[in-house]
Amino acid sequence: MLRRLLSLFRGRPSADQVIPYPDGKRIYREFHSLRKEQMDPDALKVINRLSRHGYRSYLVGGCVRDMVLGKKPKDFDVVTQATPSQIRRIFANSRTIGRRFKIVHVVFRGGKIVEVSTFRGLPGHRLEGKRKNQDLLMKKDNVFGTPKEDAARRDFTINALYFDPRNESIIDYVGGFDDIQARNLRVIGDPEVSFEEDPVRMFRAAKFAALLNFNLEAESLKGIRKKKDEMLKASSARMLEEYYKIFRTGKTFEIFRSLAETGLLSVLFPFLGKVDGEEFRVSPAGRRLDIADKILTEREDLTTVIYLALLLAELVPDIFHGGTKTNIAEYVKNKISAECTRLNIPGKERDRLTQIFVSQPRFQQSERGRGNRPDVFRSKIFFYEAFIIFKIHALSRGDDDAIQQAMFWEFGPKIHPPSDSTLITMFPRRHRDRFGRPDRNDRPRDRDRGRDRNRDMEPIRDDGIMSGKVRPERPRPERPERDRNEDRQDRPERPDRNRNEERVDRDRNDRFDRNRTDKPESTDESGARSTDRADRPHDPDAVATGDQPPRRRRRRFRRRRGPRNGNGGGNVTAENAENGDSGNPGSGNSPTTESGESFRESAEP
Repeated sequence: MLRRLLSLFRGRPSADQVIPYPDGKRIYREFHSLRKEQMDPDALKVINRLSRHGYRSYLVGGCVRDMVLGKKPKDFDVVTQATPSQIRRIFANSRTIGRRFKIVHVVFRGGKIVEVSTFRGLPGHRLEGKRKNQDLLMKKDNVFGTPKEDAARRDFTINALYFDPRNESIIDYVGGFDDIQARNLRVIGDPEVSFEEDPVRMFRAAKFAALLNFNLEAESLKGIRKKKDEMLKASSARMLEEYYKIFRTGKTFEIFRSLAETGLLSVLFPFLGKVDGEEFRVSPAGRRLDIADKILTEREDLTTVIYLALLLAELVPDIFHGGTKTNIAEYVKNKISAECTRLNIPGKERDRLTQIFVSQPRFQQSERGRGNRPDVFRSKIFFYEAFIIFKIHALSRGDDDAIQQAMFWEFGPKIHPPSDSTLITMFPRRHRDRFGRPDRNDRPRDRDRGRDRNRDMEPIRDDGIMSGKVRPERPRPERPERDRNEDRQDRPERPDRNRNEERVDRDRNDRFDRNRTDKPESTDESGARSTDRADRPHDPDAVATGDQPPRRRRRRFRRRRGPRNGNGGGNVTAENAENGDSGNPGSGNSPTTESGESFRESAEP
């Protein structure tokens, strides 16, 4: 009760007590290298449309951080004052996702997505203080707020920078711009409270420290080591996505070494042991991950399943030495089943891991023999990933015999990964069909136009359209003018040209004669004048000899009306019934001949 009374006199706590720059520190374009032309044009379209509707909008997060560091951003995120429902009404090509906090995906041509979120409010325990035995894990966070509150509730200072494309300025509420210049990684607010709100922030802190080569702040490192057991509360599906992101960076070894230094590795992967950074460097798992990263830089393609197999290989060390002879499939399943369930690995990838480990003894048999067919084994869908695991394991152990066996299996046509969905590569790769062959019709498709356009992040060229200038025409080479009449005279005449022209003229004249109305009168042998060939008297003998064409017979059809009510609408008398007439002139019952043909149809026109 006393606390409530004191809160009434003190007023409601605000984010000004948490952030160092409550009014926002403006860093104008004279003091940084970020320009509007370097940003994604689709993200700028989203910001411009939201601004036209009266909603304040900025670029936020990793795109601003990477641009300040001089790196190419992977994507561009937009934060705005509008709520998800308001964003949906503005953009027809959008959808709402998220359970804990709803965000909107604006979809452009080619499947490109711009993520738009709303300014979030600061949690109450950040302002009022933590109570005893209070669970701070955020399960639902749909409370909207102001830009300063949204910056105060983010994870790190380097991820809380806003970029305003209107005047090309950076808005800093938490001092993230200075931390980027000093290459320091600092948590916003109390690190222990922040890690209890979202345990994945500890994992991301270790990842950013290794990926960006930043120095982790002492208070943040102390909070990670104290709250590392909170990682068990994190969602397994979300952690699996974080693992996949690490595998695609090409610096998996450095990030896992950072996890070992912070003490998170023993919590996330207990089967790897409790080791620090230097011990992990010389451990079998560390050597395998280091070799895998080097293979990626040598234009070799890996998959996420290969990295998972490199980690889970600690559970089945006997299969690489030939220690298990019987029922190897059951042995592998029993060893990796519990960890696959804990890591939430899908069933398809779990089956692929089993195939990879079961096939390892097969690489020790290179000679052809009874039941040994290398060409058939090389055609298996899991061969590429199994071979990479065998090769990396042989190189990590320094086993010369195993390396020689790997060279035998590597000889021959180059084999590619079976699927592009789990592919990890550091270089652009051509599209391939399901057999691994390059696609001959590999052209930029509609779904890749948006990505390829922004891949190199080159500045947009101004051809004078926006400034009102006229675009200069492209110079064309001068060609000498030629007289078409002279060219026609110089051409050799075709021998059949005159013949074709005569035939065309003859057909044209015939059509004209048939269509003209003022034809000259002609007389027949009897002296009668005739104006048309059809008016001449018909002579069967002339037709037989071919002197006169046969007369065209014109058949006239009359519309026959059927009876309205079955009897033609009239009374049928006995006399008419005998003659086959219904008594109704409009009926269809007309007298017929002996052959059954109607008189009207058999009559000569």
